[in-house]
Amino acid sequence: MGGSANSHMDRLDKVATKQTVRLTHYGRKSGKPYAVTIWFVVDGDRVYLGTANVKRQWVRNVQKTPKVGLSIGGETFAGEARFLTDPAEQERVKLMMRRKYWMYGPVFAVARVLTAMGLLQDRTGSFEVTLNEKVG
Repeated sequence: MGGSANSHMDRLDKVATKQTVRLTHYGRKSGKPYAVTIWFVVDGDRVYLGTANVKRQWVRNVQKTPKVGLSIGGETFAGEARFLTDPAEQERVKLMMRRKYWMYGPVFAVARVLTAMGLLQDRTGSFEVTLNEKVG
């Protein structure tokens, strides 16, 4: 079992600096697969996905059906996504995202100010994806 987790980590290390992940998720009613390209960060053997709007269809689909597929830089992974509800976990993922996507810092800063002023509703959210043992 340990070897499998290590191979996940080796493969994740290779693609951690890529800009986007292609996420396969499944329709809430239809079960039909859909794909969306989004930002991600890797931390150890976990992949974190973030959204600026938790009302988006893919977010609602993954909340209902946590089975997901990830395609990053030619590597494919299958896993289970968990929506983060703990504010400390959410903040940790936001910090990792801001570090990776530093070039968008001004956009993040403006959004934080507008949210603090009550002019923008905070609809951000994050998922933690635990990879399955075998590639799927």
